[in-house]
Amino acid sequence: MHLSVHEDIVATNFRNEHQPINLWLRCFIAKKASCNAWARTKPTESHAHHNHQMASTQLSDQVFRPIPAVCVSLRQLSTTKPNKLPCHPRPKALKHKHLGIQTAQNYSKWAVRLSLVDQIPPKSTVDMERLVDFLYQDLVHLFDDQGIDRTAYDERVKFRDPITKHDSITGYLLNIAFLKTVFTPKFQLHWVKQSGPYEITTRWTMVMKFIPLPWKPELIFTGTSVMGINPETGKFCSHVDFWDSIRKNDYFSVEGLLDVFKQLRIYKTPDLETPKYEILKRTANYEVRKYSPFIVVEGSVDKLSGSAGFNDVTGYIFGKNSKMEKMPMTTPVFTEASDAEFSKVSIKVCLPLDKDLSSLPDPNAETISLKKMEEGIAAVTKFSGKPTEDVVREKEKLLRASLIRDGLKPKAGCMLARYNDPGRTWSFILRNEVLIWLEEFTLE
Repeated sequence: MHLSVHEDIVATNFRNEHQPINLWLRCFIAKKASCNAWARTKPTESHAHHNHQMASTQLSDQVFRPIPAVCVSLRQLSTTKPNKLPCHPRPKALKHKHLGIQTAQNYSKWAVRLSLVDQIPPKSTVDMERLVDFLYQDLVHLFDDQGIDRTAYDERVKFRDPITKHDSITGYLLNIAFLKTVFTPKFQLHWVKQSGPYEITTRWTMVMKFIPLPWKPELIFTGTSVMGINPETGKFCSHVDFWDSIRKNDYFSVEGLLDVFKQLRIYKTPDLETPKYEILKRTANYEVRKYSPFIVVEGSVDKLSGSAGFNDVTGYIFGKNSKMEKMPMTTPVFTEASDAEFSKVSIKVCLPLDKDLSSLPDPNAETISLKKMEEGIAAVTKFSGKPTEDVVREKEKLLRASLIRDGLKPKAGCMLARYNDPGRTWSFILRNEVLIWLEEFTLE
């Protein structure tokens, strides 16, 4: 078999640079040689079959040699006939002098694709457990003077929440500084866990007081942050927030913006001591709070919205006790129905949190008693206006339905919390709450 100088150069270079497809080239050259020989001899019809057999025998010696494993991968890239080598039109004449080069370039692309398919990425050395521990220690400084560790983030970090987006660590930190200045936020980290090969999820609560408005409303957000890690640098390259209070969390979320505006409404909360609680979750319809233990003085009342026993329980605080000890007033005033029918209702006033049940003086009136409210988790809905009996029962009904729909287990009965003196506060800024205790709650 004789090749032209041009064909010999192309074949030699192509064989050296593209070993994975050397077999195909040998097949192509053998087939071309047999075709050229046929063209020169111009066989008659009687000799066609004989010559075809010879060419087939000669070609079979090329095709059916042992095939390297890499060629098997190359052949499998064909989508139409995966078990055959790719077929291309036979060149008509050598006057197309660039044909060999073009063919080599085409199959160079096949070689690149082969290398991408067969390439195995090196094992990452990212210590995910260390990053989880790091976030537990670092995120608590999100809004304090120390701040988060900038070196733990890529320069091109992607931050998204429903109403904010940044694409650099500088923008990310400027957003944190803005929140510190305008909202004085309080950030609570609940848990951190690995949620993917290069992904960590955190759950948090953030309470922000909007200082520019005279009534300083509280904005409450709870949710999760999904933080992506760059496997090459081991640094955080993305931070995406999801709020519990909305469904559409993709930027830009009109629902998210409305959720912010909704929380700017006016509520008047007296500057008095109140039972301590931790906000675990805030949805569109209610908050889930974990209350710490507190002590109350308790009496009887005829209905949830009633105040018949109010003077008796507040009298204890104002000195009507065995030691004539006066105590500072607290908020709110609770009325609690212990059963589903609201047949038995009590009124409660919180005592100062530094008091201990064993050291408190006894009440003078026999109709009141001291009681310790144990730690518990309650679902709470907030509303303004006059808390009439019908309004309170309707709020309780809606809250209970929401809890059951969300798979929670509410206990029987409910509590009404009234934070303001109705005789001294406009009704449209009254802060009222309905609470329902939960059997159990897991923060997921």
